[in-house]
Amino acid sequence: MTTMQRLLQLPVNAVNMVKSVQSGSQGQEEALSPVLTPDSGPQNWYSAVQPEELRHLRSGGTGGGGEGSEDRPGLEEGLTSLQSQPLRHDDLKEMLDSNKDSLKLEAMKRIVAMIARGKNASDLFPAVVKNVACKNIEVKKLVYVYLVRYAEEQQDLALLSISTFQRGLKDPNQLIRASALRVLSSIRVTIIVPIMMLAIKEAASDMSPYVRKTAAHAIPKLHSLDPDQKDQLIEVIEKLLADKTTLVAGSVVMAFEEVCPDRIDLIHKNYRKLCNLLIDVEEWGQVVIINMLTRYARTQFLNPNINESLLEENSEKAFYASDDEEDEDKKDEVATLAKRKLYVMDPDHRLLLRNTKPLLQSRNAAVVMAVAQLYFHLAPKAEVGIIAKALVRLMRSHSEVQYVVLQNVATMTIKRRGMFEPYLKSFYIRSTDPTQIKILKLEVLTNLANETNISTILREFQTYIKSMDKDFVAASIQAIGRCATNIGEVRDTCLNGLVQLLSNRDELVVAESVVVIKKLLQMQPEQHSDIIKHMAKLIDNIQVPMARASILWLIGEYCKHVPKIAPDVLRNMAKTFTNEEDIVKLQIINLAAKLYLTNSKQTKLLTQYVLNLAKYDQNYDIRDRARFIRQLIVPTDKSGALSKYAKKLFLALKPAPVLESTFKDRDHFQLGSLSHLLNAKAGGYQELPDWPELAPDPSVRNVEVIRLLERVTTLTSIPDWSKCTSRKNRKEKKVEKPFYSDSEGESGPTESADSGNCGERYILSMGKCTYYPYRKRLYQNNLPNNPKKRTRRRRRKCLCWILDDFEPAPASAPVTPVNFMSSSLVSDLEGLSLTDTILAPTTITPSGSIKMYELLHRITGEGLAVEYCFSRQPFSPDPNMVAVQIQFTNNTNSETKNLHIEEPRLQSGMRIREFAEIDVLAAGESVTVVMGIDFCDSTQAANFQLCTHTSKFFASIQPPVGELMTPVFLTENDFKKEQGKLMGMNEISEKLTLGEKCVNEHAIVERVTATANLTRVPCGSDKECRFAGKTVSSSCLVLVNVSTKEGGGAQLTVNCEKMLIGTMLVKDIMQALSQ
Repeated sequence: MTTMQRLLQLPVNAVNMVKSVQSGSQGQEEALSPVLTPDSGPQNWYSAVQPEELRHLRSGGTGGGGEGSEDRPGLEEGLTSLQSQPLRHDDLKEMLDSNKDSLKLEAMKRIVAMIARGKNASDLFPAVVKNVACKNIEVKKLVYVYLVRYAEEQQDLALLSISTFQRGLKDPNQLIRASALRVLSSIRVTIIVPIMMLAIKEAASDMSPYVRKTAAHAIPKLHSLDPDQKDQLIEVIEKLLADKTTLVAGSVVMAFEEVCPDRIDLIHKNYRKLCNLLIDVEEWGQVVIINMLTRYARTQFLNPNINESLLEENSEKAFYASDDEEDEDKKDEVATLAKRKLYVMDPDHRLLLRNTKPLLQSRNAAVVMAVAQLYFHLAPKAEVGIIAKALVRLMRSHSEVQYVVLQNVATMTIKRRGMFEPYLKSFYIRSTDPTQIKILKLEVLTNLANETNISTILREFQTYIKSMDKDFVAASIQAIGRCATNIGEVRDTCLNGLVQLLSNRDELVVAESVVVIKKLLQMQPEQHSDIIKHMAKLIDNIQVPMARASILWLIGEYCKHVPKIAPDVLRNMAKTFTNEEDIVKLQIINLAAKLYLTNSKQTKLLTQYVLNLAKYDQNYDIRDRARFIRQLIVPTDKSGALSKYAKKLFLALKPAPVLESTFKDRDHFQLGSLSHLLNAKAGGYQELPDWPELAPDPSVRNVEVIRLLERVTTLTSIPDWSKCTSRKNRKEKKVEKPFYSDSEGESGPTESADSGNCGERYILSMGKCTYYPYRKRLYQNNLPNNPKKRTRRRRRKCLCWILDDFEPAPASAPVTPVNFMSSSLVSDLEGLSLTDTILAPTTITPSGSIKMYELLHRITGEGLAVEYCFSRQPFSPDPNMVAVQIQFTNNTNSETKNLHIEEPRLQSGMRIREFAEIDVLAAGESVTVVMGIDFCDSTQAANFQLCTHTSKFFASIQPPVGELMTPVFLTENDFKKEQGKLMGMNEISEKLTLGEKCVNEHAIVERVTATANLTRVPCGSDKECRFAGKTVSSSCLVLVNVSTKEGGGAQLTVNCEKMLIGTMLVKDIMQALSQ
């Protein structure tokens, strides 16, 4: 069988392809469809199509008759010769019309690949949209991907499938539901606005966070289509802002920024949640949230640098002054000090700064830039320096990133020069840098120049002048001029260096040097007449118009210093007047006018000649200037009153130019924004608000969400909260495996509603979320009773975002340990009988030193130093409070009176018992007091103001998790029994490697008891160390077991009903044992 016979047996589709290939040279290539795979390579178009399937694509399309299996080898051989030929759109349409899902899937893959390569596939829309109801889930996903791309272009055809999209909103698969909503919101027809609104509202309550995220994306689309729906959309945004999942946070904030950026009241109750979720949000969501929170903070908090700005205004006054002026200055100083107010940073302000700080290490340059601008606009001056290292790190990125970063660094260096001075060498210019990067680095180096580093910077500039990049050389010369203007000590050095450049062979270097020298000479012209003469001699050799004009201006302005040279220069310039550029002609006219007024005998005729030439010039500006000057300097009968003041007009002293950075006034734009980059307000830009003079009410951010319990009807009945009746509902609501991981899975309002039936109580306050079991105490004699009824559905990952906010308190010098046991407690224990082993004294007394923490530094406290420690002693007024021992030291030469606490700012549920007021603390003396704080089993800080008779100081006490406990004495059998009750979600186990100094049992006991206020439980095994305690506030049992293994390994197990306490305790003990 010949090749032609085999081709005749091919299906009609394949024959058509052969024809299209043959006619390709005749200009019919546009009929072909470049079907390529996304990994950029031609793929055999029939790879997924069996020969018998291909033969029946079109009815009656079998070309060979009925030879059956004998035709298949010939068909395959014929197909092999067509491997590299692309499919036509007709063939794709027929594959989409087939009854086989495999063909539809293959066609959709190729169509999506075409779209990914930028090819137009809009003519396939009718064939694709018919498959939107396909039962194959993979085909349906790709169909929705296609429809999202072309639904806006093919609106009429898309409208025919509205009912199908609505059915897709009810699909069990979350990806299909989200895709249907995305396609629906892409149809830009006002007639379906009600349908879109209903779909968005339903999606906002969807169980899947991915669908809720898509609903947030659809909100701006609907708002742009119909702005009248704004009120209803704001309600949806308010609902989505309360969402607790990180997947939704960034998208809903973006919708908030697009629809209602002025509705700050929507952010109040979600502010702390957004701050805490920020670390886990996707990168682009982090950028949006940070920019929004920056503007929010500028409206809700006080300026942390308000007192420094007042001092800077006062220091700008003249150093030398008369007696009267000194008296006025003293009065002004007193008034300035009176304006200074005691600034105490709002805890929410501090929360924002603390939670964004780790993002400076993000791999995404936009996130780092967003945090940097937040610190620049919001942080105290002493804390802004931490962003410098992160921004310098971005300098190693691509040139596009460098350009944006350098734009912002150049703005920062004008006001905060000191933060970038340690990184001066990072801004040195490389030969491979693009011109724009070089110029921006020059800008930064010039801004960083001061008396100490100017010599190094000038040596760099001298090297840059030798570059082949002309624009860069010109910018380098201008940078030298700016350094000379700003730093008077090097002005003469810079001027001499620029004069030497006048002999350079490069005309551009000479011209730029002339322009800069002209500006420098205006500062001290009488001292540099020789330089003016030297420049006058160069005017015949310099051809750059700006340079020639600058020389002529200098000669005319300071003609008294060069009386012999000036007329000769005017004579030479009059000869070439008609051939000069317009800017040079204007300066020739000015020179002639000035010489006429100062030396009319020699220059009268020259001036008239120049004015006559200018009178008939082609440029109307030059003609007007000539007529104006003639009437001004040559008095006639028709001259006005201005001719009398001609000398004052032309020869008046002109102020020296101030060479300023082009970035000086850019800081009024928010850093990192497009408006800042362009130095012009871009569309959609929102102004950065000014700081308020008075702080708004911070209580608007206090949010308390309490799941109320049903009342117990009788004492004998089982409470409803112990039944957890939602289990059955949860099983019914189970869906297929979520599209994202478990941490981003099907969670949302239903989850919190279900947890409410279990008696859980969540309190969000002071920027944290703490869990409390809302039930009667089940403990008697310090032991838990029937823990099986406690809820076990709290997810460990739901609390991960909380753990990032707990920072270990700073350690100070160790002090003598204080015995936590009172004498009465010891006497009570004397008669205690233990079944297994008698407790040794070492198992009762904790080892290690108690750490002291700094509460108030003596400099900040104006001589008053305050330290505190957790004494681990029972607080006798209230056993549910942690005892905090505070030591006051007066380092001043005068007495400190009325030491007391005011305005405690506590999280909801926390309590504080203040110490008795200290009437007098003599100079050089110390006093120790004890106060009690109920931290509610959380590591939230207790904030308050420490007051004296003259001042108030902000103070904050944040406990380590180990100080929230008190020892409990258990036997080995009791330990095992209680440990068996606290299994499953209440048990956290981690493997670790013991440190070099933690090799024996004594070292392990010492480190564990130093980390947490626990007591050791007797154990019959040498390879296990057990510890027990209970939380101070709620008396929840805490059990710790350390099992050592050979090779320095160990297994740490913590059992605690409070998962948050257990997780943080594991982290602290692992850190202690690993060191």
